[in-house]
Amino acid sequence: MKKFLAFSVLAVASVCLLWIPRARTAASDEAEIRQLLDRWAKAFRARDLNGIMSIYEPGQALVAYDIVPPLQYSGFDAYKKDYQEFLDQFQGPIEVEYPDVKIFAGDTIAFSRGLERISGTMKNGQKSDIWVRFTECYRKTNGHWLAIHDHVSVPADLDSGKAVLNLKP
Repeated sequence: MKKFLAFSVLAVASVCLLWIPRARTAASDEAEIRQLLDRWAKAFRARDLNGIMSIYEPGQALVAYDIVPPLQYSGFDAYKKDYQEFLDQFQGPIEVEYPDVKIFAGDTIAFSRGLERISGTMKNGQKSDIWVRFTECYRKTNGHWLAIHDHVSVPADLDSGKAVLNLKP
């Protein structure tokens, strides 16, 4: 009976020890993704295209659904072109905030989601200030997280068929 009890305690302790590193890894993965998002936001504010794109996986794995046509951007180069066209519409810095982003990380796949406010001055002098919804998916490759999917959207009024851009959280 003593051997069985000792074996049982050892088995439970082993399981607990295996769980502890995973909890620490999840927390560090979430922290790394948050740093990725903060690096993106800093580059976005500065209109630094290469800095923006540094969080995305190069190549054809990247797919994005943006609020502007087409329905889908396939590949790093296509999405980089979309970003350049967006940035070219503004003068000066573009403010961005995502006050309540949620990050969920597994071993090799993770995602973030939230509401994002984008504001700035268009080249024609018009002020722009909108909230969008976003989901971003990441893949861990060689120990580092990179974005492989973006989905940015705004609600639509189904009666008019138009985007609703004046909603705030």
